[in-house]
Amino acid sequence: MELRHRALELLAGADVAAKVDGARALGLKAADHTLDPDAMLDAAAQALPGRPVLPRLVEPARVPQRSAFTPDGRAALLHAVAHIEFNAINLALDAIWRFAGLPPDYYADWARVASEEALHFSLVQQHLHTIGRHYGEFDAHDGLWTMVERTRSDVVARMALVPRTLEARGLDVTPAMRSKFAAAGDTRAAEILDVILRDEIGHVAIGNRWYRWLCARDRLDPVAHALQLARQHRAPPLRPPFNRSARLAAGFSADEIDRLESAARAAAVPPR
Repeated sequence: MELRHRALELLAGADVAAKVDGARALGLKAADHTLDPDAMLDAAAQALPGRPVLPRLVEPARVPQRSAFTPDGRAALLHAVAHIEFNAINLALDAIWRFAGLPPDYYADWARVASEEALHFSLVQQHLHTIGRHYGEFDAHDGLWTMVERTRSDVVARMALVPRTLEARGLDVTPAMRSKFAAAGDTRAAEILDVILRDEIGHVAIGNRWYRWLCARDRLDPVAHALQLARQHRAPPLRPPFNRSARLAAGFSADEIDRLESAARAAAVPPR
C-alpha cells in the first residue's frame, strides 16, 4: 500500500490497538509500502484524527495536577504520558500524509517516528495494566492537536512548532518526571521514561533537520523565523529551564538555545 495513503488511513482510525499496531509496522516494514510524494490526498470527508470514545477530552485547565506518591496520582501521571504518546502517533501520521512533494527521506523519518511513538504508548499502556488501570480511564486534553490544526497548511510552521517547540518541551520536563517516579519507587516507569527521552531526542532532531532544510530551501533565517511563527500561530510560551544537553543532542545550537531562553525571559516580564 502507498505510504501516505496508509498514514491517512491509520490517522482516521479510532481503534487504539489497530492504530498502534499499524503505526508500529509503518516504520518496521517500510519495504511493504510504495511512496508517491506528489499525490494530493483528500481527507475532507473524514474526522481527523480518529479517536476512541475514551479518554474524555477536556480543557487543559480542567485536568488536575497529580502526585506520583499516591496510587491514583501515579496512575493519572502514567495515563497522561500514554495520552501524549498516543497523540504523538497522530502527529507523525499527519506529517506524513498532509504534506506533498517532499524528499523520500522526510516520509521515512516520520514513519520511523510514528513507529517509535507507538512503541512508547505500548510500553506505558502495558505498565498501566500491571497496576490495574487502562488508557481512557482519566480525562485528558487536546493541546498538541490544536497546533497541528493551526499549522495544517504550512509545513515550515509544522516543523517549527510541533517537533521543535511542543515536543521539544518533553526534553525539558521528562527528567523531572522520571525522578518523581523513581522517588516513588516505580522503577519500571522510570525505565520507560528513559526510553522515551532517548527516542524523543531523535524525534526532535528529525524536526530540526527538516525545519532547517525547509528554511534553506525558502531562504529563511531559522531562529528568527521560528520566533515569528510562534507569535503568528500563538504557540504556548516557552518555559525555562531548558534541558540544554538534550536540546543540543537534538540539533539545537547553543546560540539558538540562548536566544530561546532570552525570549522566554522577556515574555515572562509583565509589561509596565
